Amino acid sequence: MNPQPAQLWKCVNILQGHSAAINSVALSADGQILASASDDKTVKLWNLKTGQPLYTFFGHSKEVYSVAISPDSQMLVAGDFNKKITSWNLPKRGLLRSFYYLNTPYSHSDFIYSVAFSPDQKTLVSGSADKTIRLWNLETGKLIRILNGHLNTVACLAIDPSGQTLISGSADQTIRLWNLRSYQQTQTISEHSDGVFSVAISPDGKMFASGSGDTTIKLWNLHTGSDEKAPQFPLQTLTGHSDAVFSVAFSPDGQTLVSGSRDGTINFWNVATGSLTSTLPGCHPVAFSPDGQILVSGGDIGTLKIWRTNVKRTEHTSEPNLCGEWWEVLGVNQDAAFEEVKGAYRRLVKQYHPDVNSAAGAKANMQAIIEAYQAFQKQLI
Repeated sequence: MNPQPAQLWKCVNILQGHSAAINSVALSADGQILASASDDKTVKLWNLKTGQPLYTFFGHSKEVYSVAISPDSQMLVAGDFNKKITSWNLPKRGLLRSFYYLNTPYSHSDFIYSVAFSPDQKTLVSGSADKTIRLWNLETGKLIRILNGHLNTVACLAIDPSGQTLISGSADQTIRLWNLRSYQQTQTISEHSDGVFSVAISPDGKMFASGSGDTTIKLWNLHTGSDEKAPQFPLQTLTGHSDAVFSVAFSPDGQTLVSGSRDGTINFWNVATGSLTSTLPGCHPVAFSPDGQILVSGGDIGTLKIWRTNVKRTEHTSEPNLCGEWWEVLGVNQDAAFEEVKGAYRRLVKQYHPDVNSAAGAKANMQAIIEAYQAFQKQLI
């Protein structure tokens, strides 16, 4: 892959509708619909292009932590903290089914943290705090198999484009690879020093990324088929976040990785070189639109930011516009502690001060940062 110039991203919309943290987002394959899952016990649908709310699913009795849209955009599935997985017909907005384990009213015996569709749309995979991964028949809702091996919460899942390999990340600090034909675990990777909270596979299926509580992102070679043994050592270790990385996503062309962290920043990385190319104020979760022109970011305060690519970065091009309430400009939670807000302010000043940033628009962003910090200080009086 040839390194590409860094792109500019402009905040074009802020979606407000959730009343609590947003934990997961999913985009339809046609790039028209955005789904968001929240601690407010709802899943909301949005028109990605206009930002208009389309529908709210109220079927969950506890926090909804994971959401996924099927490859054909016909089904939406969500997993919650009431141990249930529910599916809906996306075009008709109608309930399809819940997935039940044996004779219980639940899908797992503990919180559900991740759901993922197989590429052929025949199988749903779910990961839970009960330490298991469960495979479900999407047509019948029946349990196919339980995969055991993790020693703690299964926090994230991803299936490669061939549908042969499942990757799981866990609070037990490991990444595990599974053969979905034999249901056998093929590898355990233990290179992170904290929980693994996000995994993503590159569009060509040759690489995957993992984000961890140890503040790093690691890029790995992914071998599938008969050659299943990938190297035990990462291709790259990406450092730049100052807190846990909860979300990673590849751009559709596979050349850029974006990461969302609890530190209030969204980082963009050149996959070929491992270099940090740009940073935006915001947090997890993060997701690209199918055409790579839109980035969605969350979410602790119940809002979503919609970013659109602008132009290639040069000395004379504009910086991405910082917009929103004071906490959104500074990239922190609304109830963030004083020291955290002050640290975010200082970090942004270093990034956007005209003495070090000659890009057009840096001065306006610097003014927005100052005004945001002043608004924060006023509420302390």
